[in-house]
Amino acid sequence: MDVIELLPRLHLLRFPVGQAYLWRDGEELTLVDAGTAGSGRPIAEAIRALGRAPGDVRRVVLTHFHEDHAGGAGEFAALSGARVLAHRLDAPFVRGELPGPAPRFEDWELPIHAEAAKHLPAGEPVRPRNVVPLSDGEVLDFGGGARVVHVPGHTDGSIALFVPDEGVLFTGDTVAASPVDGSVMPGVFNLDRPRLLDSLHRLAALDADVACFGHGGPVVGGAAGVLREAADRNPVAPAGD
Repeated sequence: MDVIELLPRLHLLRFPVGQAYLWRDGEELTLVDAGTAGSGRPIAEAIRALGRAPGDVRRVVLTHFHEDHAGGAGEFAALSGARVLAHRLDAPFVRGELPGPAPRFEDWELPIHAEAAKHLPAGEPVRPRNVVPLSDGEVLDFGGGARVVHVPGHTDGSIALFVPDEGVLFTGDTVAASPVDGSVMPGVFNLDRPRLLDSLHRLAALDADVACFGHGGPVVGGAAGVLREAADRNPVAPAGD
């Protein structure tokens, strides 16, 4: 796992598939997403390498239920005592009470998904005992007030987190950066692509300076303009189409 400082208060944790983010408020930490199953201990080790303790993490906020984002949440929560939070529509899948719905793959996405699946660990992840349900518009106690933005499309319960005091936006998989050229694009492997594009436009309307994606390199500086350009390239279909 690679650990990359993006800002003095923000680190990127990069896994073989996907990534998570560590936010610092004084002595308190927040983890956004938690990697695949088995990532709990590597995350704890990375936090110790930064001179902190896993117990400094007060909350793990999951952008959605997919394994590469939520698989490590239960293990890390057990190690750290952190609470796990997810949107109310995705929370049952995070807890393992129900199987989550599969994406509706575009034909061109199938070989990409097959390649990514090779890097996912086998077996069931450790499920968090409790998951705090979130709703659109809630304000979480980190970053001076991080707003929950419901962005359905990738999953029904996908969320972004916007920290307006810092201009930092965590998009989850609603937005991604291409591994080929770094261009910003709508996320892939979606449940409902038209809803995802509508969510992309909602995020593009925010005044973000830094955009942190679930996959691909973040945009550090001028993120709002980059997101607007991505939205302009991917218009929302008119109602009735």
